Amino acid sequence: MTTVDTQTNPSKGSRRQLWLVVALFFVPLGVAFLTYYGNVGWRPQGSTNKGELIDPARPFPEAALVTPLGRATAANFLRGKWSIVFVGAGACEEACRKALTDIRQVRLALNQNSFRVQRVFLYSGSCCDQAYFPAEQAGLITASVDDAAGKAVLAVFPVGNGVEALAAGRLYLVDPLGNLMMSYERGAPVKGLLDDLKKLLNLSHIG
Repeated sequence: MTTVDTQTNPSKGSRRQLWLVVALFFVPLGVAFLTYYGNVGWRPQGSTNKGELIDPARPFPEAALVTPLGRATAANFLRGKWSIVFVGAGACEEACRKALTDIRQVRLALNQNSFRVQRVFLYSGSCCDQAYFPAEQAGLITASVDDAAGKAVLAVFPVGNGVEALAAGRLYLVDPLGNLMMSYERGAPVKGLLDDLKKLLNLSHIG
């Protein structure tokens, strides 16, 4: 009967294959979400993340942001990969440069999984030091949050103790579906971010 049905209605087989592909794509990420910020009792006792969970996770709008060269990012640039994000002033002085160097080192430490992670610097004001960024931060996605699209992206970041993201000096983790899910205090050991990313990359096979 199954063979006859498939032959007379080949679209049934195609639909099954489509749903299988969808399941293979989303189920691993769903498991990662449930493990990290779902309230379903799946987290082992004593096994905790190092960053601060943003619960519920906050989705970013699709927005094309202006780069220092006056071009535009793709509207979905915060999707498709795990993103480590730093938000700050375009002048990017010592604390900013340390944060960006920390992000670079975390990504390198992921070894064969480094291609699944991108580094993002969202800035306000004039940017960027052309002697520093090309030499020390190659591959960094750099985009302004000063226009309307940028402000819509900036509004997703939480305000902590009255301090907005631009002044907070935190690192943030964004999942491949464009959800802001975790943050790390200014000056916190980056090993915590590295540990969390390794776990998430092992749990999820997308991005």
